[in-house]
Amino acid sequence: MTQRAATQRTPSSPPVIPGYSYVRPLGSGGFAEVYLYEQDMPHRVVAVKVLNGVGSTAQTRRGFEAEADVMARLSVHPSIVSIYQASISADGRAYIAMEYCPDSMRSRMRSATPLTLEQVLDAGVRLAGALETAHRSGVLHRDLKPSNVLVTTLGRPVLADFGIAEVRGEVEPGAQIALSYPWAAPEVVQTSTSGTIASEIWSLAATLYTFAAGRSPFESAERAQNVREKLAARITKAIYIGLPGGMGNGRLDDVLSRALRKNPDERYSSMLELAEALRDLQREFGYDLTPLEVMSAEWAGALPSVNTDRQRGPVVSTVRSTSRKTERAALRAEHSRTDRSASLQRQDARPMSPMTAMLIGIGGTVVVGGIITGIVMMLQGAL
Repeated sequence: MTQRAATQRTPSSPPVIPGYSYVRPLGSGGFAEVYLYEQDMPHRVVAVKVLNGVGSTAQTRRGFEAEADVMARLSVHPSIVSIYQASISADGRAYIAMEYCPDSMRSRMRSATPLTLEQVLDAGVRLAGALETAHRSGVLHRDLKPSNVLVTTLGRPVLADFGIAEVRGEVEPGAQIALSYPWAAPEVVQTSTSGTIASEIWSLAATLYTFAAGRSPFESAERAQNVREKLAARITKAIYIGLPGGMGNGRLDDVLSRALRKNPDERYSSMLELAEALRDLQREFGYDLTPLEVMSAEWAGALPSVNTDRQRGPVVSTVRSTSRKTERAALRAEHSRTDRSASLQRQDARPMSPMTAMLIGIGGTVVVGGIITGIVMMLQGAL
């Protein structure tokens, strides 16, 4: 479900969220609604995705929290929607406050002609970089399609809706399988896998094909031929049909047809390889080269487990009575006092020099001698 998705179901009332003012609804889906809010500080408009109470279970709650965790980790990438906050509203509903994108690639295609070759290549490189970053972090999106590619206020495509993303190796048995049929790989349509890197390469290629052609690669011009069973049969056969109008003189077809091969092993091995193939086309046609932005290896470790029964939500922050700077100053003062005390003790314990010992001995002898002389004189006077 995207920020601008629509449904026939009447959305529930927007929640009261401290620091945010409700503006209007943006869309709704099976388990969540999206609203436009104004954030008070810093002042900006944001899209707020709210988990509704219809069919809400502990599993959907964990999935919603997992989406927030995944987006927070990956939104550092410029081609992934930024997340600002995730918490629990006053009425107990979980929500995610994120970057507001005023448009989607899907709606743009409905209101205008398909994208130009230059636009398709630019979007492909940006999205491939975002997905390569997700894959290096151990995350599969599992629902790539044009409506999940939003357009920022700067006019750039960004990837959204990680609602059924999978942390590789941690998917639960019986987990939901993404079946956005027109863009799903054959192995996903046949439910033999919930998603792999290879199936995501297929889905991105199918999405780019849609940008260029105005329809998905296996969609028929006859609406009656696009029922799920017939569409699934064509996807399973994976017989590639070139782009209409000879876009890119067949060169884009060469890249997309490889990514859309039926055998996953015959596709590109990674999103990085697909992105480089698209950049080669940019060079060939003399277009500006889109930066290929991928998270560096040291930051792309696997995500921690997010499947937990622990209730998550707002917590009360604790503020220490003293700052760390004050504590460091007190510790240095204590060390200084300890050092001075130890120094004095060392001075007291120093051994006596020979000269000092001789003078003390002479002084002691004089004192004793004086005492003896006085006693003798007292005895003589008594006699």
